[in-house]
Amino acid sequence: MDLRLPENGPAEPFLGAADLLETESRIDLPVEVHVRDDPDERTWAGHYEDRHVLNISRQAATSAMGRELALHELSHMARYEQNHPSHHQSTDEAIFLALAGKRVERRKLAHVHQLANHMKDIYADDITLSVAPGAKLVTFLESRLADAVADRPPVVPTGWQLATPGSDPEITAVNAGFALALVERHDLVDDDHRIYDLAHAAADDAPGVSVERFADAFRSLSDDPTESEYRKALVDMTREYVGGAD
Repeated sequence: MDLRLPENGPAEPFLGAADLLETESRIDLPVEVHVRDDPDERTWAGHYEDRHVLNISRQAATSAMGRELALHELSHMARYEQNHPSHHQSTDEAIFLALAGKRVERRKLAHVHQLANHMKDIYADDITLSVAPGAKLVTFLESRLADAVADRPPVVPTGWQLATPGSDPEITAVNAGFALALVERHDLVDDDHRIYDLAHAAADDAPGVSVERFADAFRSLSDDPTESEYRKALVDMTREYVGGAD
């Protein structure tokens, strides 16, 4: 992998993540790492014709999750280069197909974009969790879900976003479904793990959103869907979340 490290940041998290990824996958385009000084900078991957860019705050890069966050974003890059439908399907197109003729609250439209990002994360983390242990990710998911349920959204830059400003109960319920799906898809927890209690609390706070249905939908995403199959899954989940919009 052609990994281009910045002069103003640590190297180990990115080198370690690259070594892990290359045991199971590959990235052909160069990867530029940009370390931002803003502690609230979200960790994200940008894709261009001649390179990928991994954006991360210094705080995140030097945290205990630094390698895992970097690996997560590298996994997104690998999926992008594989032309996986999850990383090329237009979310706006799916929203149009799902909601044509309906009036939908602005907040719910924003939530649909987060739902689509969760679907991308499922496929990225199928790679991530094939090359790295999941203990840190489970702790992360549990902590973020606990913060959201308690209405105390954390100010932490992450690759997996599980909280929104104000911890809206409806999207928190979707996030709970995503968290359950990810840990169950990879057999990361036992049935009595605390994350189930947190998901139950999230479900109680949003009776109009089925945590169980979203968990099942995320968990059962096909490993290798066609473009049509993936688009249908995204459209179906969008309709499930928006529900009876007029």
